[in-house]
Amino acid sequence: MNQIIKEDIGLIVQKFRYWDRFIDKTILISGANGFLPAYLVETFLALDRSYNVKVIALVRNREKAEKRFGHLLANPALRILVQDVSEPINIEEKIDFIIHAASQASPKFFGTDPVGTLSANVLGTINLINLARKNDVVSFLYFSSGEVYGEVKEEDIPIKENTFGYLDCTNVRACYGESKRMGENICASYYAQYGVNAKIVRPAHTYGPGMALDDGRVFADFVSNIVNRQNIVLKSDGSAVRPFCYLADATLGYLTVLIKGENGQAYNVGNPFQEYSMLDLANTLVALYPEFNLKVVMENPVGDKSYLKSPVKRISLSIEKIAKLSWLPEVTVREGFKRTINSFLEK
Repeated sequence: MNQIIKEDIGLIVQKFRYWDRFIDKTILISGANGFLPAYLVETFLALDRSYNVKVIALVRNREKAEKRFGHLLANPALRILVQDVSEPINIEEKIDFIIHAASQASPKFFGTDPVGTLSANVLGTINLINLARKNDVVSFLYFSSGEVYGEVKEEDIPIKENTFGYLDCTNVRACYGESKRMGENICASYYAQYGVNAKIVRPAHTYGPGMALDDGRVFADFVSNIVNRQNIVLKSDGSAVRPFCYLADATLGYLTVLIKGENGQAYNVGNPFQEYSMLDLANTLVALYPEFNLKVVMENPVGDKSYLKSPVKRISLSIEKIAKLSWLPEVTVREGFKRTINSFLEK
């Protein structure tokens, strides 16, 4: 295993206080080889064998999953299940926890495959929450997104879980935000009508080892530039502001909501203490590696119809609600991006 990932997983195991809830339990994780859920798979399988935890990793592509979890394939506690979450799911064995994280989260898919993007968030959520109902699961966790907030007024920032702005449902890019909203309502409705123990997390701009460097998000491009010893090229004025949360911090947040979150409720998981403009982030990352002699270059935007950029200039999510569950992020942008870039340089 990558050394930095190994250190991260060790810290997560050490810091989380509720591992006893998973003794002799089976956890189904959809989109398991994706950037965010992969750390959850790693964490559960890092527990001492005495916990007898089993993980069913639901993925669409076996080859990608085996590449991501190559070091875990010999572990009998891991089972890889290949199927599209949008298709009916038939699993006979007893499942105790379900984490639904299968989704096309990269903006490059919003323009090229909007139907595929919304299907996992709507059809996939219905399929998995019906499975949760059938199994009377201890807890169902749905991965939503900060995109559900739309364009929020400046005076409503930092954004609380019950604050919503404008989102044009006829704009193709809304395939992601609108379907995430529907996925959340599915969770709330199944809890209200059938008593399914469903909770929701809204991750905000999360980065770390294992992130896809070609997924189209600006901060992923920046990391790719540094790793490949390339100048960072900004194709905007760099004024858009986002809060950045390190993956290990975020994983602890997801686990906290899974166990301690209130049913039918949504929780922001991000780091509002580490808010950077794209220009500031670019300059910060270049400064982390002075030995590479890189610089930030400003360019006029280049037309790319496949990448539908967000119209939102600033996003900052309030974490007051999840803080009441005793979770707070700790890793700074400088520390987290240094670890992230080093994890790629290690390969």
